[in-house]
Amino acid sequence: MTAPTPDPPTAAPRSGTPAAAAAPTPAAGGSPAGLLAWRRFRGSLICLAILLAAAITLAALGSGSRHGRLDPRSADPDGSRAVAELLQARGVTTRVVTTAREAAAAAGPGTTVLVTDPDRLGDTQRRTIRSVIDLSGGRTVLLAPGGLSLPDLAPAARTKGGAFERDLDPGCTLPAALSAGRAGTGGGHRYTTDGATGTACYPDDGHPTLLVLPSGTTGGDTVLLGSGTILLNKRLASEGNASLALQLLGSRPELVWYLPSLTEVQDEDPAAQKSLFELVPRGWGWALLQLFLAAALAALWRARRLGPLVTEQLPVAIRASETTEGRARLYRKAGARDRAATVLRTAARERLAALVGVPPTGAHEPAALVPAVSARLTDGHGDLTALLFGTTPADDAALVALADHLDALEREVRTS
Repeated sequence: MTAPTPDPPTAAPRSGTPAAAAAPTPAAGGSPAGLLAWRRFRGSLICLAILLAAAITLAALGSGSRHGRLDPRSADPDGSRAVAELLQARGVTTRVVTTAREAAAAAGPGTTVLVTDPDRLGDTQRRTIRSVIDLSGGRTVLLAPGGLSLPDLAPAARTKGGAFERDLDPGCTLPAALSAGRAGTGGGHRYTTDGATGTACYPDDGHPTLLVLPSGTTGGDTVLLGSGTILLNKRLASEGNASLALQLLGSRPELVWYLPSLTEVQDEDPAAQKSLFELVPRGWGWALLQLFLAAALAALWRARRLGPLVTEQLPVAIRASETTEGRARLYRKAGARDRAATVLRTAARERLAALVGVPPTGAHEPAALVPAVSARLTDGHGDLTALLFGTTPADDAALVALADHLDALEREVRTS
């Protein structure tokens, strides 16, 4: 055979580098690229696995013991388990509820209903708690009610700014306040009334942080506590917090501890349910539209060079043998014996046509090429039509044999 010359991309692999034999067999145990990637990233993967295992372990350990702020079941610093246990020791039973309906069903003359976050209530929940205040005949304690809930739950009271001092003196004649003394009722809301009859305690700059209002003619009362700090585990032992909390919540034999949630508002008040787009402010919609238009313009700008492909010279010269070997490796990796056999036969037919004087237009026509080649050969090559225009080899060994037969055929035609 002649020395290899730079062949076009469709040139067939020459003898010694057929498509099925050009690529070496991958080493057992994984490819070098996979081993290199594992060595490079194994440290990060191990650290990620350790962090994931630690997170799962911590979540499992704390899944059953943690609750929210002011939850009487929580022993966390912001929980209220300590005051609940002290009330239990005094004979007061504590019942935790999470809906206004449950709170209303449990309320009565012998109960204290504690609402931990009145401003979180929806319209339906506020009406339910208002009915408890008017009809139950018991005590209702509202923790830090603000401008959202006061008009419905305590219309006679209004907020008067925040109390900057945390620990305050009683400043009133309420027995519970006089017995407790100085307590941490500050740090939240201050209140004022519209001339309604009530008891104002623990003032800050002239306005109380604890306000007790009578509830009509039912014999009950409503307690507005500007801050829930005195009920927290971490603050219960400070000043007179424990005494004040026990007297405010333990005046009746039963305590209904109501923990409102946003889920309750959505479940019981269909009007409060909003879609994601309704929750997004209107201005954000225009901003998103502008961002979409900017992205579309950027895409059009980046695609301004759409058009036919342009042939460019390679920056470096590549030997024909390297190109042939690289293409053969790709064929082997993809298992493309059909494509490799087609390339081998096509290139062989074109070279044979040039040797036997067949025009290029007839190089791929059996009726024109096979008789011309047969005239230059002796016996022993079998069916030339099957060799030059046959089917796909069944396996890699048959593909290698096809390459050898085509090479031998071309060699004999050249020497004849």
